Amino acid sequence: MNKDSKILILGSGGLVGSSLVKVFKKNGFENLLTPVRSELNLLNQSEVDLYFKTNLPEIIINAAAKVGGIHANKTYQADFIFENISIQNNLFKASFENKVDTFLFLGSSCIYPRECPQPIKEEYLLTGPLEPTNEPYAIAKISGLKTAEYFNKQYGLNYFSVMPTNLYGENDNFHPENSHVIPGLISRMQKAIDEGEVLFKAWGTGAPKREFLYVDDLSEACLFLLMRGKLDVDWINVGTGSDISIKELVELIAEIMEYKGEIVFDTEQPDGTPRKVLNVEKMNSLGWSAKVGLREGLVRAVKYFRNAGNYRK
Repeated sequence: MNKDSKILILGSGGLVGSSLVKVFKKNGFENLLTPVRSELNLLNQSEVDLYFKTNLPEIIINAAAKVGGIHANKTYQADFIFENISIQNNLFKASFENKVDTFLFLGSSCIYPRECPQPIKEEYLLTGPLEPTNEPYAIAKISGLKTAEYFNKQYGLNYFSVMPTNLYGENDNFHPENSHVIPGLISRMQKAIDEGEVLFKAWGTGAPKREFLYVDDLSEACLFLLMRGKLDVDWINVGTGSDISIKELVELIAEIMEYKGEIVFDTEQPDGTPRKVLNVEKMNSLGWSAKVGLREGLVRAVKYFRNAGNYRK
């Protein structure tokens, strides 16, 4: 890949896609194709085929997906598995038929078994049952990862997958219920501040531990991997290699947002996986590591939420 390569970034309006566009442009890549949903319906194979034939992309980065937190995954199970498999299959088909050699597929750390050893190594995939609360999404992502792997084996292509840990940052979905943990907490805590609530209720017990990666770090990792050329692995973990309990996370967000009330935990809500932190030795051994610390990233996320149209007091 060079700076003149025509790169198609799918999902450019979302958290990961918008970060990819920003980071690639910052590094001198201007030949970017960034269709949004209104311009290209990825669930429609005919539209995808026509777009590829018309625009002739050389490199594909698929950051398009139906995503959400525990609440959304429990509520829209059929949508999560069907739409995600449809999107990625349409893109794989169009890429292969239009002789695209390089395809970066973005997966998720939720592909790994619920009870697998920690930190999670790449080889733990398919060694045990998945976490039930996000199984449909995880199955779809496993399908995409394996599709990329088998295209490589059968046709000798450079299709590979990146498995990021929990992401957060600018342009996130801050819906109070249908979002991931950090943006959901920020949104609901701001509401508590505005309404003068003296009690903030967080979901679950607070005991589970999670790893969080600032989204621009993921984009830098994707650029780093694409610049290296063909990898020796079919998928690779991207994260920080460290985690924090949900209780500690809530307290840290409260401190940054200056919430003065009491924090309690709603133990009737599910916790999800007890612990999830990625082993990032393979990525680190290539010469890449995350740069943005959790506190710094949270400060950025809160500032974005309050100043970029997501929040109006």
